Amino acid sequence: MDQERFEQAKQSVLQNKGKQEGIGTLKERSLHAILKYYAEPDASLHEIKMGRFVADICHDEGIKEIQTRDFSQLRKKLDYFLEIHKVTIIYPIAYTKWLSWIDMETGEVSLKRKSPKKGVPYEIFFELYKIKTVLCHPNLSICIMLMNMEEYKLLNGWSKDKKRGACRKDRIPLELVEEIHIGSLEDYTKLLPNTLSDTFTSKDFKTHTGLSLKRAQMALNVLKHIGAVEHIGNEGRAYLYKRSI
Repeated sequence: MDQERFEQAKQSVLQNKGKQEGIGTLKERSLHAILKYYAEPDASLHEIKMGRFVADICHDEGIKEIQTRDFSQLRKKLDYFLEIHKVTIIYPIAYTKWLSWIDMETGEVSLKRKSPKKGVPYEIFFELYKIKTVLCHPNLSICIMLMNMEEYKLLNGWSKDKKRGACRKDRIPLELVEEIHIGSLEDYTKLLPNTLSDTFTSKDFKTHTGLSLKRAQMALNVLKHIGAVEHIGNEGRAYLYKRSI
């Protein structure tokens, strides 16, 4: 984690944005652009054609893909990239978030409001589930980036206050909090809470990660698939798991 390099990347992108027409007007969203310049400051190594795909970053050490959402969009790329190079997926998670709303008619931006929810690295399991068939590939690694950020949303939702179902316009990262690197099976211990007992159910996993029950079950499906946990029986009607690593 390099705070100085992160600040340089952020200032470079935001200064470019300032020359345009405001929040979210870059073809590339702020979060993606800043992370790309943080991961590789040399722009000549950005947007590199690889076969019929384009890599966010490619250099001698490998390919880096900045994916801010929906890992299912990476499947075809990964099938190709992983056979020719090492690949790191960089995934940001908002640790602390301040939210502002943009009025569609006036363009007015509301005062920012701090979200009471704290982001946790376990949120990545929702995305890892979409590419679980390649998680054990020796050329694949994951970098989870916890960061404080501002989020801007349009007041265009379906509810009376126009907030429910509203579209996200842009996210601007403010500060790095932590980087978590997953490059081997053993590294997945970083995504198993230390507070878990030797054996546990999906409800226990939910309690210790803060995930919903559905997402806790999804996480355990991923961890079982890669061999980080194993199903050892049942506790009542619930599956009972234990760590394998």
